[in-house]
Amino acid sequence: MTRLVLSGISKSYGAIQALSSVSLVLQPGEVLGLMGDNGAGKSTLVKIIAGNFPPSAGEMRIDGETVVFHKPRDAQRQGIEAVYQDLALCDNLSAASNVFLGREAMRSLGPLKYLNYRRMNEVAADLFRQLKSETRPRDLVRKMSGGQRQAVAIARTLLSQPKIVMMDEPTAAISVRQVKEVLDLIGRLKDHGISVILISHRMPDIFAVADRIAVLRRGELVASKPAAESSPEEVTGLITGAIDAA
Repeated sequence: MTRLVLSGISKSYGAIQALSSVSLVLQPGEVLGLMGDNGAGKSTLVKIIAGNFPPSAGEMRIDGETVVFHKPRDAQRQGIEAVYQDLALCDNLSAASNVFLGREAMRSLGPLKYLNYRRMNEVAADLFRQLKSETRPRDLVRKMSGGQRQAVAIARTLLSQPKIVMMDEPTAAISVRQVKEVLDLIGRLKDHGISVILISHRMPDIFAVADRIAVLRRGELVASKPAAESSPEEVTGLITGAIDAA
């Protein structure tokens, strides 16, 4: 069954049309590379899928069921998680504490409740093993590389057993070695049958992991095709308008 179907998604802010009738399909375990210039509508589309705000028009279906989100929690209940560019990690906390941030495991001692660090460390360690990451649960985030920080953010999404993970510029401002770590993490998500929507300006990263590429230009979808049937040159032309559509 198709994992996600967007039909005629539009979004306007007064006279400004951010998205115009965008229709996309995402399969289970598929990596979709979402590309476009600044202001093309990528972030708006992702925030609609993530439940940050509703579309002005259009329909969204997950596993064949029509869904309407009023807040991000609604999207999370349907198995949608987002990893934004700032990662929203707390530098002064451990990897495990960040994985469980806002969803802490608790223990009870009579009327008292306290954090169950042992449980959180055990679960976080298992998630890092699934991702084949060298990140350790007790490591402080402030001492981590960019690749390790991404591992923590991705592990946090796995806590809810997601169907779809959306990643916004995960390889921006990190080293070449760390880029490979992050692309490997995306591959692990795919291996677990999780669909990934990857937003990136880095063409080599998109073509390294994406099964399908979608290009937005001025709020309109101008291409959605298998990555193997496209090229960096074609995508560049689609982004700039040198190529009208593909």
